[in-house]
Amino acid sequence: MSGYDPRAVANAVLDTAADFGFEVSNLSLQKLLYFAHGLYLINTGKPLVGGFFEAWTNGPVHPVIYRAFKDCGAQPIRTRAAATNLVTGEVSMPPKIDDAVALNHVRRIVASYGGLSASRLVTISHAPGGPWAETVNKARKSLALGMRITDDATRQYFRFQKVVLAPTDTIDPKEVHEDAPFAPDRLSSHRSSAYGR
Repeated sequence: MSGYDPRAVANAVLDTAADFGFEVSNLSLQKLLYFAHGLYLINTGKPLVGGFFEAWTNGPVHPVIYRAFKDCGAQPIRTRAAATNLVTGEVSMPPKIDDAVALNHVRRIVASYGGLSASRLVTISHAPGGPWAETVNKARKSLALGMRITDDATRQYFRFQKVVLAPTDTIDPKEVHEDAPFAPDRLSSHRSSAYGR
């Protein structure tokens, strides 16, 4: 499986954030998508988001999602990503994600990190030794085509992190996100149980 349409995942993040009362900018959305993608890779062995992330100045960015919401600037996103047929010009909404595991994962990510500021999310994504930092460092020394952050680099890094996610049955975003995503192991037991391990 190559992951879900990035617009469908972004729309699920935005809908979930709205449910929690969080406002999400394009910059915040990019980091939430990346964290969701990395942790999904670890927990399921499959990518959540189709396509690829790139190492941009402010952290990992999915170019398709950046383009979908670039007109929002730094303002909260109030629209949803749509797809345009390049042949007909027809605009349509991507199919919604119908997989309960994927949607629950998105919900847990948003509950855990959706209340963090964009600058905090950027700082977390710039962690030394992380996929963003390694991609940037590699580009300084050699050719890094498109500054792509590979799923292998993401998987390698995230598998060693102690990640705090809100438990699936008692999501209260106000109690979980203070040091996430690379926080002490206080809720790590919920990570494995939520994915059937």
